[in-house]
Amino acid sequence: MKGLVIKNTGSWYTVRTDDGQDIESKIKGNFRLRGIKSTNPVAVGDRVDIEINKEGTAFITEIEERKNYIIRRASNLSKQSHILAANIDQAMLIVTVNYPVTTTVFIDRFLTTAEAYRIPVKLVFNKIDRFEGVEKEILYQMIDLYSSIGYPCSTICARTGEGMDNFRKELANKITLLSGHSGVGKSTIINLLVPGINLQTGAISEYHKTGTHTTTFSEMIPLPEGGYLIDTPGIKGFGIIEMEGAEVAHYFPEIFKHIHNCRFHNCTHIHEPGCAVLQAVEEGSIPPSRYKSYLNILKDKDNNKYRESQ
Repeated sequence: MKGLVIKNTGSWYTVRTDDGQDIESKIKGNFRLRGIKSTNPVAVGDRVDIEINKEGTAFITEIEERKNYIIRRASNLSKQSHILAANIDQAMLIVTVNYPVTTTVFIDRFLTTAEAYRIPVKLVFNKIDRFEGVEKEILYQMIDLYSSIGYPCSTICARTGEGMDNFRKELANKITLLSGHSGVGKSTIINLLVPGINLQTGAISEYHKTGTHTTTFSEMIPLPEGGYLIDTPGIKGFGIIEMEGAEVAHYFPEIFKHIHNCRFHNCTHIHEPGCAVLQAVEEGSIPPSRYKSYLNILKDKDNNKYRESQ
């Protein structure tokens, strides 16, 4: 029997079968012997085959080939990966300038991974009612930065509903991954989009300006307009995995367009003479924060670990 994985609670997966049943399922033991170095070899969004047993639960026996997936290094800093979701049409990264702070380093790590797996990303800046003065300036600077690279940006206020009508239209009939730090307002956004779902929302620490986890598992939520939202637990850091050092420049669009003009074909874009990327950074056509993120990711690859940078 075939179905779609719509929820992952750790050891159990909810599979919605093609005839509309929701069946609690587990992975058959031999999955863990297939060289899948992942904390979750099956992900929300996967199409799977299941075998129903006499108790009414099922074993997942096969995963269909994925169109794409988005992945990060597991939070325990091991060499294992954690697949956030599979078979995604687009990702919406919810960003807040403050309450909590979303750094450009975090945004760039997410964008780089999405580029690697050909997942379109839009940046959605939430809580715009809270920003004044310097914070508002930072908001516009971030929007200008990412818009100039080619990433669509929009602003919303989930608390007041501002901007939500357009946001809702962008989700219709698509499978969308909703991601971002804890506390950026994902649960509040989903409560507005899906009447009656009543997800728990968490308070922001005014001292630390950080959020608390209110979502503890990944889930596909059907939208009234058609399509699904994939809600994931808030992410503190985004460790890059499954990417060779030489590939990293390919996933920064504004860096990639210069690399063919470098003097050396194996240029690392760090110190080589005749490097077109370094020249572009100097001239300002590659934003300094993006180049810093590029170097930061390369350093992680060299040291084989991920440090969260502020």
